[in-house]
Amino acid sequence: MASIKRQAVISLALLCAATAVAAMLYLSKPSAQIAEPEYKPVSIDVTTAVKETVRVTVQAQGTVGALRETAIMAEVSGRIIETAENLVVGSFVAEGDVLLRIDPRDYQTSLLRAQASVESAESNLVQEKGRSAVAQREWEKLPSGSQRSQEAKNLYLRKPQLELAEAQLLAAKADLNTARDRLERTIIRAPYNSLIRAKHSELGQFVGAGSRLIDVFSVDQAEVRLPIPQSKLDYLELPGVEGYTEEHVIDLYTDVAGQIKHWKAMLHRTEGVFDDRSRVLYTVARIEDPYALSSPGAEPLRLGTFVNADIEGREFSSIVVLPRHILRAGNSLWIVDDSNILRNRQVSVLRTDGDEIFVSAGLAEGEQVSLTAVDNSLNGQSISINNSTPSDELREEPSLTLPAEADQQAEQAATAAVAQ
Repeated sequence: MASIKRQAVISLALLCAATAVAAMLYLSKPSAQIAEPEYKPVSIDVTTAVKETVRVTVQAQGTVGALRETAIMAEVSGRIIETAENLVVGSFVAEGDVLLRIDPRDYQTSLLRAQASVESAESNLVQEKGRSAVAQREWEKLPSGSQRSQEAKNLYLRKPQLELAEAQLLAAKADLNTARDRLERTIIRAPYNSLIRAKHSELGQFVGAGSRLIDVFSVDQAEVRLPIPQSKLDYLELPGVEGYTEEHVIDLYTDVAGQIKHWKAMLHRTEGVFDDRSRVLYTVARIEDPYALSSPGAEPLRLGTFVNADIEGREFSSIVVLPRHILRAGNSLWIVDDSNILRNRQVSVLRTDGDEIFVSAGLAEGEQVSLTAVDNSLNGQSISINNSTPSDELREEPSLTLPAEADQQAEQAATAAVAQ
């Protein structure tokens, strides 16, 4: 009983002591001071919008093909008795070079016979002219009353026989020309400066008229068909039916042995119709001296090479070029107004190219665009500008390159069409 009273006394003493300490702390507390919250604006980097004039460059790909390609056929029959030393696949031949000869003996004989026929016809004509002249003198000696009709006179003067002799001479000369042509066709010559693609005949082989002998293609000029999708046609200045009236130089390039090689080409024409399968319009570029025969030391552009092309298109004015990473969903940008308040604004984008966007509307000259990614919660908040850079200094040169679309069917169709 005594221990319970003792514990109660101790507990009461501790409670009184705690109450006294709490009352003392409460009474000695300092007075509260109310302070306004301090707001520190977010620091961002901005770019000042500078409107530029940019020229569109459309990229396309194609396969280099021959401007002219000829399958040389035999026009006469006979055995091949001679071939040129350079009559091998891949050899260059000049216009007029003799490629092979067909046995001409039968055609030489035909030529001699044709010449003899001409001489015989000429002799016959001379005789008929003499007979006609004699008949003319005899007709003039006849009494005037004995002369008959005009038909009788013509017959008496041997005019039908004279006309027949003249016709026979013309026919003989025509046969002579044919014989000369057939003899000349025993010599097969290169139709133009060309490269031999394939050879279908050999020395000692008998060939008939119409037999395929050699395939050649021109080396003075080459062409490449470049597919342009419908979505890119507005960026180019396409010619009419007369083709390009002014020079339009384009750059062709490809990887050769690990190095990028470049060639100059000229836009020549468009094919004028859309491809049924890929829905692209082909524009054709022409390359002069693709095998560099007239420019020793230059890199040849061989037929069948798959090349990339940069086609310079139209100019667009009042374009603001900005980094692509600042473009937000819905073509929106963060704009800093005159009061340094951050605003969200939707703009019109002409084209997105690599790491850049090309804004055609929605930005005024001199407006500031945030280069720093900020949270949506800062819309309408005040900010501080750390660095400001003009937009035209963020890039090297004002040109807009439009990469070729990943249209596998279009590329395959272009390659297959050129290869054919």
